[in-house]
Amino acid sequence: MEEIPVVILCGGMGTRLREQTEYIPKALVPIGSMPILLHVMKIYAHYGFTKFILCLGYKGDSIKQYFMNYELMSRDVKLRPDGKAEIIGPPSGLHTWEITFADTGLKTETGARIKKVERYVESENFFATYCDGLADVELRLLLGYHISMNKVGTLTAVHPMSPFGILEEKNGIAISFKEKPVLPGLINGGFFVFNRRFFDYLDDNSILEEEPLRRLAAERELAVYRHEGFWACMDTFKDFERLNELWETGYVPHVGLRLNKPPWKVWE
Repeated sequence: MEEIPVVILCGGMGTRLREQTEYIPKALVPIGSMPILLHVMKIYAHYGFTKFILCLGYKGDSIKQYFMNYELMSRDVKLRPDGKAEIIGPPSGLHTWEITFADTGLKTETGARIKKVERYVESENFFATYCDGLADVELRLLLGYHISMNKVGTLTAVHPMSPFGILEEKNGIAISFKEKPVLPGLINGGFFVFNRRFFDYLDDNSILEEEPLRRLAAERELAVYRHEGFWACMDTFKDFERLNELWETGYVPHVGLRLNKPPWKVWE
């Protein structure tokens, strides 16, 4: 079977999360014990997709260093009298992954970053996503849907969560209050699949969410995969705090349930 790579946009400056990104790239902002980028990659790896192409930009060297040193920092190490270090204990799952670190520029737009890694995509189709979106999307079904629709691109559509509680009233009396409910409309949740023909829609100035996707939609070449499960993104410091609370407690406010694990943690 053809190996499907995962292109991840990791180059943005994360200006709305300045409390964290002043010192580290957004991709390395931690959710629990690991950076959000690793959460995203583990979702894909759970479904067997372990060939990653990281589109780096702002503080990209920090992302390289994190993964280059991952085995050393995450496992036990024995330092011998001769000064040589030996990594001991069972290997992490990451040792089976292939990661391409591609410098796509400091201020490059999202679509242009994807265009710059075209030479690393050898397959007919490829995944693409952001480094800050978490979901329990069944990625094999997403890929199968994309292939069955036979379109240039497939976008995962999700229901956003309201940042505020919703109050319902009747005749001046509150009748219900929903804590940050899921809203009825659909938005772009990332988790794309593209045919390699999509590279023809991109140039060195492309913003993925603007002309390329609008053109696909106008040409009826953009399929929509509806995801009704969990989805969240880390756009602001409040999002950062909420996702860390979810990681620690498993509590999903709009559902009112306390799960035994974070809702996006599909891996063991």
